[in-house]
Amino acid sequence: MIDCLLTHANVLLPDQIAANSSVAVQSGQISAIGDAAKRLDHLPCINLDGDWLLPGFIDLQVNGGGGVLFNDAPCAQTLQRMLEAHRPFGTTRLLPTLISADRRHMQAARDAVRQAQADGAQGVLGLHLEGPFLSPERRGVHDARYFRALRDEDLDWLAAADCGCLMLTLAPECQSVERIAQLAAMGVIVMLGHSAADTETTHAALHAGARGFTHLFNAMPPWLGRAPGVLGAALLDDGSHVGLIVDGHHLHPASIALALRCKPRGRCFLVTDAMSTVGSDQREFRLGEHTVRLQEGCLRTEDGTLAGSALDMISAVRRCIEQHGIAPEDAFRMASTWPADLLGRSDLGRIAVGASADLLRLSPDLRVKATWLAGEMQTHS
Repeated sequence: MIDCLLTHANVLLPDQIAANSSVAVQSGQISAIGDAAKRLDHLPCINLDGDWLLPGFIDLQVNGGGGVLFNDAPCAQTLQRMLEAHRPFGTTRLLPTLISADRRHMQAARDAVRQAQADGAQGVLGLHLEGPFLSPERRGVHDARYFRALRDEDLDWLAAADCGCLMLTLAPECQSVERIAQLAAMGVIVMLGHSAADTETTHAALHAGARGFTHLFNAMPPWLGRAPGVLGAALLDDGSHVGLIVDGHHLHPASIALALRCKPRGRCFLVTDAMSTVGSDQREFRLGEHTVRLQEGCLRTEDGTLAGSALDMISAVRRCIEQHGIAPEDAFRMASTWPADLLGRSDLGRIAVGASADLLRLSPDLRVKATWLAGEMQTHS
């Protein structure tokens, strides 16, 4: 951890862009911004030459990277590979995601996160369990053999997980609202997904404490005039958050535009849903009983089912700006501030005094040049 003064940057602040500004980093935190930072000229200085200085990206749905899948090897070494694979693309913190599995794998995933955090892997925020409490009607690439309803012993296990941020994607029609309320009261971030629920059931889950929706539009029925379903509830509920996979395959541009028009500002965030191919030369891998192949930037099984993505976060941000007309400052926040807000982590995802020095140096043409994680700097070509 090295203290430094970052100067001559276009700094993304929570409420504005500060041109030609400075940020001081001390003891892993942001200690001063603007004129107050310039007065700390005894610190080693890094001139950013007019580049962007952003909060480091936060990805809440990461299945793998660097040639490894968390489901295949839920251990601390896998998590380290995933962190190393995603950091050159601007992601400084992530939620490793375990797709539907048995209790043994779920516990191994929890233990892996605990061990990685004990080993100092600050980029591991916690754990995202995507299933197995999902709907067989909207299973996607998940193995429905693992699907089941929540039980009392699940609540006991989740309450004692002690692995940082704990996110759980479930189908609300497969659980009672009482179960969802119990999870929310325990501090679990309940997300709704892989669901064929009707609008009323979805609204009841939100009222019980569910916080948002996993990969909006995917693994849920389309909106019908007499049956708006889970999608209708997601778009019309102002308080909930929605994750978007902006890779050119999961979402039509009109769907992205609709989400941004319907949801209040700050409620849409980017996820990659990345598989093992990100940060590797891998073109094919096994996922359960399926062979998944990478073709034209898209991951599909033999029958054409989408199987996660080959997306990295800076590519998602570029697409938002260059192809979907999203203002750069909003695209940057969709990848940093707004996912941190969902987690309730005001110390992350923003450049503010007292926040963790998780930072990203980005060129004007949106290339990642350097990242900082709690003040530790890495350069990227």
